[in-house]
Amino acid sequence: MHADNFNPLAKTFYRPIDAVLRWCDLMQYEAEIVQAGEHCPHRLGALFPQWPCLQANLERLYDAIRNAELPYGHFGVSVPLGTPWDPVALTVRHSDLRLWMQRYYPDQRPAFLFESVNDTHEYISPAAYLSIQAERDALVQERNTLQRQLRNVEADLQALGLEQQSLTALVKSQGQLSERSENTYLQIIGALNYTVLDKSPAGNPLSVFNSQAAIVDAITARFADVPCLSKRTLDAKFAAANRILKKAT
Repeated sequence: MHADNFNPLAKTFYRPIDAVLRWCDLMQYEAEIVQAGEHCPHRLGALFPQWPCLQANLERLYDAIRNAELPYGHFGVSVPLGTPWDPVALTVRHSDLRLWMQRYYPDQRPAFLFESVNDTHEYISPAAYLSIQAERDALVQERNTLQRQLRNVEADLQALGLEQQSLTALVKSQGQLSERSENTYLQIIGALNYTVLDKSPAGNPLSVFNSQAAIVDAITARFADVPCLSKRTLDAKFAAANRILKKAT
């Protein structure tokens, strides 16, 4: 705060009741409210129903302190977050309170924290806030997309395991596969392997797997009890499938 822009309501630190009085612009009733708040702060809403912001804002401060969102101290001396605190000795610093309000209540700019409407120091503008929110929404959407891709890959892996089981059952029931049939199945396996590891036209991976080894590890982990899906068997089948697919294309 600049010396030529002195704010008589501002202090270095505040008790929660002092901060709430300034936040609600009720300093003219300071003596009456402080006297009641020191003895039963939880009853401010009942004692002063005409000013509902008193209880609401006080609960916001206590909630922020309990959840380590707002640093605090004892009689103006900062203490580490999580330190047990006494309501009588509890204080919050002006700078910490200002930053907390900018982050969690950017639409509110009480005069004791913000010297004037032109004060832009450490101020998060509505446009910046909306920009951050848009980035967050984009990240959430990207996460949801990756989760859907992961579910699709898991379904592909399961289908690959069922395909391998079907091949084994067919061999047992009909004997050795013909060369043409075996090549067809290997081409299917190779195409599936290539698709899982491919990228979209925009350059984005189509799955969470970045290598054939990662696919093999995922299959062996998911189907550990299936004898024909051992790492050795999968490596050999994938290698053969890749060769067959390469010749066909």
